[in-house]
Amino acid sequence: MASIIRTAGLNRIFQSGRDTVHALRNINISIEKGTLTMLRGRSGSGKTTLLNLLGALDQPSEGKIFFNDMEITGMSEETRDEIRRKSMGFVFQSIALISQMTAYENVDFGLRVTGYEPDAREERAVKCLELVGLDKRMRHFPHEMSGGEQQRVAIARAIAHKPEVIFADEPTAELDTHMGLQVVKLFKDLVEYECLTVVMTTHDPNMMEVANQVFTLEDGGIADGQ
Repeated sequence: MASIIRTAGLNRIFQSGRDTVHALRNINISIEKGTLTMLRGRSGSGKTTLLNLLGALDQPSEGKIFFNDMEITGMSEETRDEIRRKSMGFVFQSIALISQMTAYENVDFGLRVTGYEPDAREERAVKCLELVGLDKRMRHFPHEMSGGEQQRVAIARAIAHKPEVIFADEPTAELDTHMGLQVVKLFKDLVEYECLTVVMTTHDPNMMEVANQVFTLEDGGIADGQ
C-alpha cells in the first residue's frame, strides 16, 4: 500500500534558555494510506511535536517530510497553509468547539472556513453528524452534550471537508476508558468507510489493539524494534 506520509532524518531542536532540547531525534517513519496509526509515549516523549510536524503546523530543525510524495518541508508557508486547509483535518484534546454554535453550526462553520461549495454544505454537515452518531443532537449546543459527544462533533467538523488525513492529539485524554474506546472505534470506522488516514497520539495502552500501526516514542526517538 502506498504511503501518504513519510519522514527522513527528522530532528526538532528547541532552545530553552541556555539549554538545547532535542525533542525529536532522527525520525524515519512511513504511514500508509487508509490506516489508523498511533504515536504512543509518555508525556515529553515527543509524540505531540512529531504530530505537529507531520501536520505541517511546525517545521523540523533537520530532515524532510513528504506528503503524497511532495516534500512539504521545502514549501512556502502559504502553500503549506493551503495543504492543511484542503487535505488535512485536526482534532485536539481541548475539543475547541464554538460554545455559541450548535453541533450543526460548528460543522457548517468548519466547511465555510475551508471554502466548501456553499450549495453542498448543509447536506455534508448533516451526513458527517450522522456518521458520528449525532444526527439527533445536531441542534444542541456544546454545553448540552457530554464530553464524548463534544469530541464526536469535533471529529465531524474535522472530516467534513473530506481531507485525506486526520491528525488527533490525545483525543481521548479527557474521556473515561469506555468513551475513549468508542472514539477510537469511530476513527477506525471512518478509516474504513470514508477512506481516511488517521494519525493520533495517545499514552493509553487500551487504545493500541485497534490500530493498524503503532510507533512508540522514547526520549524523542522511535523505540528499538520499530
